Amino acid sequence: MKVCTDACLFGGWVVQSEKDRTAVKNILDIGTGTGLLSLMMAQSNPTATITAVEIETLAAQEAQRNFEISPWKVQLKLVHHSIQKFTTDSNEVFDTIITNPPFFEDDLKSPDQNKNKAAHSTELPWPILIENVKHLLAEEGYFYVLTPTLRAYTMQKLCEKNGLQLIEEVLVHNASKNLPIRAMQKFIKTKVDTNNTSTFVAKRFKITIKDADNNYTESFHELLREYYLHLI
Repeated sequence: MKVCTDACLFGGWVVQSEKDRTAVKNILDIGTGTGLLSLMMAQSNPTATITAVEIETLAAQEAQRNFEISPWKVQLKLVHHSIQKFTTDSNEVFDTIITNPPFFEDDLKSPDQNKNKAAHSTELPWPILIENVKHLLAEEGYFYVLTPTLRAYTMQKLCEKNGLQLIEEVLVHNASKNLPIRAMQKFIKTKVDTNNTSTFVAKRFKITIKDADNNYTESFHELLREYYLHLI
């Protein structure tokens, strides 16, 4: 599964959200795919170590190649395992965890099993994903996730059950006249009693990719000009 615009936008948003966190040293990218998000994090944070976990063999190989030819290869570590095995084998905790997870549920599957691993949550059910995030994320650490808009509330409630509180959500629109297609969510790991009502009030925003003339919006430029050569 190659790079898509909403994944790039998600990476740019995460970088912007993290820019004032000088203490971030250890970042985890779950399901790195081609390594896009890990590379964006390394470019923006030269003192951080980024661990990228990928289960699918061809994707892991491609990510490794991308890491090796990048200027940030010393910061990047590729782990070719499932996140479940990584959690079992690792004694690390991470300041920041990012993921663009599989999200299709009952949709028609591809005959290509590699694509199914990348796109369908049957290969990594969200409850399993979030249980692993809970174990791997440091206290007061941030978890960033990209979801389809229609499933954003499901992700929010699932995270809350695991001690992860939503603090920011950005809805992504292809154009201002269209309904949002994705939600970019930011959670914090807290010791809040999950049986009680959360005291966190999430900030909510929206971003539009294209304007009425089919040009990238200024908000899009702001997030991605460091990564898209034609926006420089």
